[in-house]
Amino acid sequence: MKLSDFDYNLPKELIAQHPSEKRDESRLLVLHRDTGRIEHKIFKDIVDYFCKDDLVVLNNTKVVPARLWGKKETGGKVEALVLQGQGTSDK
Repeated sequence: MKLSDFDYNLPKELIAQHPSEKRDESRLLVLHRDTGRIEHKIFKDIVDYFCKDDLVVLNNTKVVPARLWGKKETGGKVEALVLQGQGTSDK
């Protein structure tokens, strides 16, 4: 797997700037791995894709406006986003 595998065009107008007022009506992109078919749904439809004994993992981390740029000794470029989980303290 290469980092370039994750490069794609994302138009700025499709990047959410604020959470949806009705959170369960936010957009949901579904990729069917077996066929490659893509569906555009709303988040509350996510339950239609769960099977018995599936596990849901919730991640409550938030991206803070901090980005670090670096350069490896080999010349490779490094970019890191600093995350702060809910309940952590800046003190």
